[in-house]
Amino acid sequence: MDSVKSNPQAQQTARVPVTHPMLAMMGMLIGGFVGMFSETSLNIALPQLMVQLHVTTATVQWLVTGYMLMIGIVLPLSSLLSKWFTTRQIILFALIDFAVGAAISASAPGFGVLLLGRMIQGIATGLILPLMFTVAMQIFPPYKLGAAMGMVGLVIMFAPAVGPTLAGAVLGLASWRWIFWIFIPFLAIAFIFAVTSLENIAPVTRPKIDFLSILLSMIGFGSLVVGVSLASAQGWGSSAVIGSLILGLVVLAWYTHRQLTMAHPILNLKAFTIPGFRIGASLVMINFGIILSAMYLLPMYIQKGLLIPVALTGVIMLPGGLMNAIISAISGRLYDRIGARKPALLGFFISMVGALMLALTTTHSATWYVILAHVILMIGAPLAMSPSQTHGLNALTGPLAADGSTIMNTLQQVVGAISTAIATSLLGIGQAAYYANGLHHAAGAFVNGAHYGFYFTLVMAFAGLLLATRLPKQRVTKTE
Repeated sequence: MDSVKSNPQAQQTARVPVTHPMLAMMGMLIGGFVGMFSETSLNIALPQLMVQLHVTTATVQWLVTGYMLMIGIVLPLSSLLSKWFTTRQIILFALIDFAVGAAISASAPGFGVLLLGRMIQGIATGLILPLMFTVAMQIFPPYKLGAAMGMVGLVIMFAPAVGPTLAGAVLGLASWRWIFWIFIPFLAIAFIFAVTSLENIAPVTRPKIDFLSILLSMIGFGSLVVGVSLASAQGWGSSAVIGSLILGLVVLAWYTHRQLTMAHPILNLKAFTIPGFRIGASLVMINFGIILSAMYLLPMYIQKGLLIPVALTGVIMLPGGLMNAIISAISGRLYDRIGARKPALLGFFISMVGALMLALTTTHSATWYVILAHVILMIGAPLAMSPSQTHGLNALTGPLAADGSTIMNTLQQVVGAISTAIATSLLGIGQAAYYANGLHHAAGAFVNGAHYGFYFTLVMAFAGLLLATRLPKQRVTKTE
């Protein structure tokens, strides 16, 4: 330790030096951008897809939940896969996999094939996202690490922010199929960067694989998402919904017990025994549910409730998306100054205001009002996100720190899928309640259903506000 302190140059050396670290990252950054762009870009096309593919809202939501579910299933395996395959092999496979999935989706003759393509794309995103962070941590020297991680964070923030707007522009000019076709040139560029510049950063040790844990993870998370998603069409009291939810909970309980008792678990869930991480991770999951449920409902409300064309819908979504990216970039610094409590409390309160404004919309709401409500929501949610995440990860030390990041990323995607499915179910319940009162206005029915979904967003924001009161009043400094 003393020799490191006496040699400042040693502190400036990357853990795995590469000749051109920025070029090495480009393939992953482009692939990650496409993956995160894909997570939100399709939301704006859902009303059009429902008409052209002759499917209901309950069915079309699978294009969103299925994608996130696959990310959530693959993410926990990222650490294991990186010990069995080289960095180059994983990234090159992911980029090819995404291109194949995009081509399948773009040329899909019906809903089933389109969903298959989306889920194949989800596998790729689940492989690329964790490696972006891991590789950046390894190949950049300490004095450049902050800028590098900020660059990775900007990709994750900016891509979903502009997704609806760019997709709206594409839909205004061409078919929804072009949303997928435009991915392929960018993936080809990413592939070239990965082939020419990406180096392997970790040794391949090929440890023993616990196939039972992998199977339990897939069945557990999958059953929960399937159960909640089926509720949209079959109702919460149906045997299929109840059976899927019970199966998911039982299998996840088995999976949790196995991870806690294994010497080398796939995910070290002992991180949840640390209060700081438990609260921080819970707040991150709630926050992601707020963002995903609102981002799912809002484009459909604008098109089917306000009857605004799809291209203009993308423009309406842009201010809120940009605000999300801006506040996300700023909020991370607040933790260093004032800790997590104040930004989280303020963020969830502002989110409540935005969700309430959306819940009070009508078929005749002014466009400026919808934009303002969206902007307010996109100020609140990211304001709470980064400080909560930093607080949670800062509570972990040693090997648990890497597990904590994987746990957060995994549960974010699963909670996002479940939140989208619940919002879809509430949308249907609200529409049915409208028609049950003898009313027959389609736009009015959709707005009433959207209100039910936005109430769910509001309840999550309130739950986040209550939980944020348990954060410490002062910033907690991690001790080694």
